[in-house]
Amino acid sequence: MNAGRDAFRHWRLDPDPGGILWLSLDRADSSSNTLSVDVLAELGRVLAQVVRLRPRGLVLRSAKPDGFSPGADIGEFARLAGAAEALAHCQLGQALFTALAQLPMPTVAMIHGPCLGGGLELALACRRRVASDAPGTRLGLPEVRLGIHPGFGGSVRLTDLLGPAPALDLMLSGRQLSARAALRMGLVDAVVPERQLARAAAALLGPEARPRRTLAQRAHRLLGHWPARPILAGWLRRRVARSVDPVHYPAPFALVALLAAGRSGGGTADRFLAEARSVAQLGTGSTARSLVRVFQLQERLKGLALDRHGAPAPRCVHVAGAGALGGVFAAWCALQGRLVTVQDPDPERLASLLARAGELFRRQLKDPREVRAAMDRLLPDPDGAGAGRADLVLEAIGEDLEAKRTLYRALEPRLRPEAVLASATATLPLERLADGLARPERFLGLRIFQPVAGTRLVEVAAWSGTGRDAADRAAAFVGAIRRLPLPVRAGPGGLVHRVLVPYLMEALLLVGEGVAPAEIDRAAEAFGMPVGPVLLADSMGLDTCLALARGLGPACGIPAILEALVAAGHLGRASGQGCYRFQAGRPVRPRLPAPRPGGGLEQRLLLRMLNAAVACLRTRVVADEDLLDAGLVFGAGFAPFRGGPMGHIRQEGPGRQEQLLAALADQHGPRFTPDPGWGAL
Repeated sequence: MNAGRDAFRHWRLDPDPGGILWLSLDRADSSSNTLSVDVLAELGRVLAQVVRLRPRGLVLRSAKPDGFSPGADIGEFARLAGAAEALAHCQLGQALFTALAQLPMPTVAMIHGPCLGGGLELALACRRRVASDAPGTRLGLPEVRLGIHPGFGGSVRLTDLLGPAPALDLMLSGRQLSARAALRMGLVDAVVPERQLARAAAALLGPEARPRRTLAQRAHRLLGHWPARPILAGWLRRRVARSVDPVHYPAPFALVALLAAGRSGGGTADRFLAEARSVAQLGTGSTARSLVRVFQLQERLKGLALDRHGAPAPRCVHVAGAGALGGVFAAWCALQGRLVTVQDPDPERLASLLARAGELFRRQLKDPREVRAAMDRLLPDPDGAGAGRADLVLEAIGEDLEAKRTLYRALEPRLRPEAVLASATATLPLERLADGLARPERFLGLRIFQPVAGTRLVEVAAWSGTGRDAADRAAAFVGAIRRLPLPVRAGPGGLVHRVLVPYLMEALLLVGEGVAPAEIDRAAEAFGMPVGPVLLADSMGLDTCLALARGLGPACGIPAILEALVAAGHLGRASGQGCYRFQAGRPVRPRLPAPRPGGGLEQRLLLRMLNAAVACLRTRVVADEDLLDAGLVFGAGFAPFRGGPMGHIRQEGPGRQEQLLAALADQHGPRFTPDPGWGAL
């Protein structure tokens, strides 16, 4: 059998003596098997060759060592000119995957590493699937996070395979399954160690290897028939509406609409066409364009985490300070496989840290053995002896300049020459903290945000004396603990706090004017913020907000009500009372009347934030608009579907936003005076 293995650029056909044809995807000039237009177009010629060769069976696999396929080429998708071009792109993928599904011989997808989006749709076009049990093997359809849904036939094939309820749950959540979880769901037919993958794939080509359906899977498939389907669709639509706004995030509702309109087991061509048309409409809308941009921003930050010096990411971490920030960060590092020593003179704080860490590990890891291993990596270290073997030392004590300097004088003589010393300070100048250090070029800021387990961003603040090696190693460390590093210029507040604090202060000024906290939060949430500013301030701690505002200077405009609440000990969630009253950690939110017309609350809140963002861009706190948007989407929760503050400004028109600010300055005072940076936009 001559497969002509050198006839293709991205695919390779390898026959074996047993009559099996091994089809390997190996996208040229790329480290991953993204499904570009070139890759898809060549697949048509590959499948024609397969039909001519007439093998006993076909195994589809990846020639890349660490991944099956992460899906479609997002860059190409973002460049599609309009709905007609997007429709043609989807129909090309559907036609090719249908040709694969209709091959006259058994087909098996052999999955190792990420198999996501269009990659999983490709695997679903095979009759059987086998996956490796490696931790890096993940299966999912995360397109909803890009404002679209599967468009190469995946919504149809997945629904027919699993039934509508599990299929819609997987697509609506966008979550990624381990190989074992995929096996339990029925998404794959076998899970084996990587070394046994080829043998297992060949075995699945045999006539005796027929798929087995559990009783639960059969029941779910029955829901795909009328009259159960529209009832299920209605229930799902109501459930989705409780989580997202259809105006802001239309893709989940479009998926449910496809479920309601389709018929399992019949009318497949019509269902494919409906899927393609839906993706074409969504993909050219503003939400998808913004979410694709946010995805590309995320990839840029991940790229910044690559160590330029080839040195391994820090394995040993020493954290000085077991308080709310340092303690949770230490636990997160241990969760990510780092050996962590935590220095604090207060044994009660260390005990509290271990208790909170145990809860985090049990919630995240499930397996008692893994929980125990994580606990073993988190070591109380009252005297700071672990600093001497650490690759990175993080100081996370209170905002007291002399206390930090005293700590550095004790720590620095113990440090290894290549160790990085970082401060988590939010307000103190790094230049003053570095004064007196023997090796100031190893010193920088690592600004961490609460909640540590939920906020993906870490600001890497380099001051004028920070060496490039230290900055690169710190960024690599951030990436190694599954966070996103954002390089910022040193200065009080960095990026996130400089933009977020004026927004919070404006919200608290409104509270002082008598506006109900819940009404203020509703206005911000209607804009698309995940949490309203008043609840966010209560959750951060009103004392923390006050300290941040003082550190940023009088231009923030500190509300009298904030100072009064802090003086009275009403600090927010932690004390049970702030702007809200809290019961069992939850805010008591009253019923509200209909929103006030005119959008005045939203304008006051958001324009303070946008003005501060423009000021940060003008003063080069970050290098460019993309990094600013990335920082505020991943660090402050700015509405992703708007593409970040600068994306929103560009969409709405900078001139109009500047005019609104000027009008608010006339009405409410100089805190709304447009920053000079607006002119450059």
